[in-house]
Amino acid sequence: MNNELKPYDEYKKTEYDWLESVPKHWQKLSIRSITKLSSERNGERTDLELLSVYREYGVIKKSSREDNHNVESQDLSNYKFVDKGYLVLNKMKMWQGSLGVSKYKGIVSPAYIVCKLVGDLNFNYVNYLLRSTKFKTIYNRLSYGVRVGQWDMRYDDFKNIKLYIPTIAEQDQIVKYLDFQLLKINKFIKAKKKLIDTLKEQKQAIINGAVTKGINPNVKMKSSGVEWLGDIPEHWEILNLSQIAKVTLSGLDKKSYDNQKKVFLCNYVDVYKNDYITNNIDFMIATASEDEIRNLSLRSGDIIITKDSESWDDIAVPAYVPNKLENVVCAYHLALIRKKSNNIISEFLYSAFLSQYVSVQYKVKAKGVTRYGLSYQSIRDVVIFVPPINEQHEIIKIIKSAIINIDEAISRTQKEIELITEYRTSFISDVVTGKVDVRNIKINEIIDEDTKDYEIEYDEELENDETLDIEEE
Repeated sequence: MNNELKPYDEYKKTEYDWLESVPKHWQKLSIRSITKLSSERNGERTDLELLSVYREYGVIKKSSREDNHNVESQDLSNYKFVDKGYLVLNKMKMWQGSLGVSKYKGIVSPAYIVCKLVGDLNFNYVNYLLRSTKFKTIYNRLSYGVRVGQWDMRYDDFKNIKLYIPTIAEQDQIVKYLDFQLLKINKFIKAKKKLIDTLKEQKQAIINGAVTKGINPNVKMKSSGVEWLGDIPEHWEILNLSQIAKVTLSGLDKKSYDNQKKVFLCNYVDVYKNDYITNNIDFMIATASEDEIRNLSLRSGDIIITKDSESWDDIAVPAYVPNKLENVVCAYHLALIRKKSNNIISEFLYSAFLSQYVSVQYKVKAKGVTRYGLSYQSIRDVVIFVPPINEQHEIIKIIKSAIINIDEAISRTQKEIELITEYRTSFISDVVTGKVDVRNIKINEIIDEDTKDYEIEYDEELENDETLDIEEE
């Protein structure tokens, strides 16, 4: 916490165990007293943009996210109107904190709860407050239902939540202070992400050179058959993946069935986020049939790639299984690749999948419009350059030696991003609930051009929690 931040002089107890105490002079209000339920419909208007509610972002334009492929109704007349400053709640995802005050005029699904904010309020303060991590506790307690991952919250319950609100002048100062501090946090995160991108480019350049040119700069070369790549060592073989490895597509979903065996599921995100699939990953528990367990259980030396994605750039992202895993099964949207030839080393094949020449082949083969995918045949047909076994061993050693420091630097930087993101969450919560006093802090008015947009860039691979269920009210 910033050294200049101190608590208020006097506090009073609240009725909530998760909030405990607030500054003594803050006014107690119910959400009912600052909101007015709105059911105004879009009607025949065609100029209003469709909005979405995310737990990570709050209220955003649906068109701003490429991963949101929920299909809206062709008839938008019944969609609810939202103006700037309206509070919007995804009642089926409130337990995750899926709500926010809109910065935009637009329309949302009829399934959402829409409220006008009334009273002496800074709308940005209300957005910070209701989206702060502490409030997720009561959203969880008030949500109910039997559907896995979807527990509804009613407005009649939500409106009875008690808030403790400072004066409008203090709200303005809190927003001003948070906005400025988050500018700096966002600039830090952007710089660290840029560093990771640079390190990954360096790593890929090393791997590309090793798996396409080998270790002897004086070796005789031949055409690779890939126009943009150029030549490869003359004595290397050019093979299709199907000649050296078996490809198995997984259709195993996350559901559990009584007549199946429990397994640990290696999911899309596990592969996307990790270079290596190990027991250190917190695998999901699901069930699988005997055939699925037999065909999709992970073994040492297996390679897993993402075969489907919302983004063209995320096709064929690989992960490697270095050691034996117990009862871990490959899940859907993934392809399992297992070597079947003695003239290829699994780890060398994984290095090839990390290289640009394999990655680009798959990106070109991917088909789709709103979602991209690889067919079974397109995965098998990819071209692999295969040197002799002894040379593969040498190439693996050289790659490991060259990238170890890069991998360590990437890991350190990712941890720094995780820590500052965690700090941001607790920092916002502490300021908006009065744990620290920012009233008399002078705020620098100079805003860096690189940090005008203070919104945190959340991970693209997070699963979309947006829900557009159509319900009449």
